Amino acid sequence: MAKLPILLYPSPVIRKKSLPVTSIDGELQRFIDDMVETMYAAPGMGLAAPQVGALKRVIVLDPSHDRASTRPMALINPVLVAAEGQIIEEEGCLCIPDLTEPISRFRQVVVKAYDRNEKEIILEEADLLARILQHEIDHLNGILFIDRLSTAKRLLLKRRLKKAKKD
Repeated sequence: MAKLPILLYPSPVIRKKSLPVTSIDGELQRFIDDMVETMYAAPGMGLAAPQVGALKRVIVLDPSHDRASTRPMALINPVLVAAEGQIIEEEGCLCIPDLTEPISRFRQVVVKAYDRNEKEIILEEADLLARILQHEIDHLNGILFIDRLSTAKRLLLKRRLKKAKKD
């Protein structure tokens, strides 16, 4: 396994829409393992392929804080098929270090995907895991959590991030 470099905002790659995975082969399995290692090293609770420069519809996640209570999940071609409720909580992103903002997300979601063994799975999740799923699926569509802020707040943050990058 290898730790992959995480792209930082404003990298243009993280703004592109990912392509569906058409083959789950050994190369993809190794890539998933590398994504998991990268997520844990960051440390993060989720990671999408575009964040490490690959425009593939693949995400990995593990909401446990101790990294021992659950195994990491790998989802291939995940699709949000249903959602309800609303919750506003602080959210951050490995692509935009040291920034968190309150973001509105669905409280409960249903996601359909394939696991790394090519088995179709349906996840019905709520709260933190629902938030992680939405955040990572957004990455597959070129959407960052700051895009979910009000226009005024987003523009202010973008200016601040550009200024920080210059410094």
